[in-house]
Amino acid sequence: MASFELSSTPATDPALLLRYRDRQYAADMMAVAILKLNLFTWIHEQEQVSRDLIAEHFKLASRALDVLITLCRAGGWITSGDNDLLRLTEQAKEFLVDSSEYFLGPYYQPIADSPIATGCLQVLKEDRPANWQAKDDSNDWHESMMDEEFAKGFTALMNCRGVAMGQSLAAAVEPWIGNVKSILDVGGGSGIYSATLLAKHPHLVATVFEQQPVDRITQSEIELHGLQSRIEVQTGNMFSDPWPKTDCVLLSNVLHDWDFPAIRQIIQKCSESVSVGGKVIVHEAFLNDDKDGPLPVAEYSVLLVNITQGRCYSPAEYGEIFEEFGFKCDAYQDTIADRGFFVAIKQ
Repeated sequence: MASFELSSTPATDPALLLRYRDRQYAADMMAVAILKLNLFTWIHEQEQVSRDLIAEHFKLASRALDVLITLCRAGGWITSGDNDLLRLTEQAKEFLVDSSEYFLGPYYQPIADSPIATGCLQVLKEDRPANWQAKDDSNDWHESMMDEEFAKGFTALMNCRGVAMGQSLAAAVEPWIGNVKSILDVGGGSGIYSATLLAKHPHLVATVFEQQPVDRITQSEIELHGLQSRIEVQTGNMFSDPWPKTDCVLLSNVLHDWDFPAIRQIIQKCSESVSVGGKVIVHEAFLNDDKDGPLPVAEYSVLLVNITQGRCYSPAEYGEIFEEFGFKCDAYQDTIADRGFFVAIKQ
């Protein structure tokens, strides 16, 4: 990677370039819904249905079904009415119901049995993440990250987008971190978000909390930026090991890798790590609170539900859990590339 100034910010927004990659799984999920489940024809026959009835009829797992319904609502094919019952839009009736003369099912047939579509059906039926990038080694993303070569490649992948995202985040959080001295970057990967925060805000020091073998990669990246005197790497498992005390926890692209039980564990750890007045910055791609968009985030959520144990969430979904642990959440803020953040403050 070419040299760059960590404290700068990008002049343009790479959202579309990232969307091409982030929406990679969405078409295959639609192929499964249209052809493998014939979901839209069934909903049309019922006129309107509850989520529970869909789950019961098709024997679908709630996490993946939530992602599919969100995608369909964001795309304009399913809408919700009274009592949160779901029904088809006019466009879905015309093009996604198999009795319609305009049915587009055959257009999706070539990808209905693709490795990615097979993974989509697996996660819908079993709530088990598919193999990373539909490889045949039986490992999902979490398992693959224990392999040093995979971890090195994946961390580099996240690092390249993290430069722009981190710089934008560092500029946007300035109103919240004037009295913050220490940052705990949990699951911080290459440490790029800590590095960009510290480059922009010279009063900060940071600790990146990472598991093996990523911790060694983190250390090398921090040294590359010449920030080893201000950023420490602490090795540990974020679920089973104690966290250091800090003024502010940074959760950048972390919570969306997990389902609610694990998210609750992480937020509880945040509560134990900060004192009253302490902050948590949650940075990632968010759904809106109605969970009917934005479409690029709904598409990205399909990728996440396939390769991780999580999905994309709304600020409201996270906010309910933060409130359980004594935090008050400030309003969500956009940054760059369909990402944003909110700050939770311990009361």
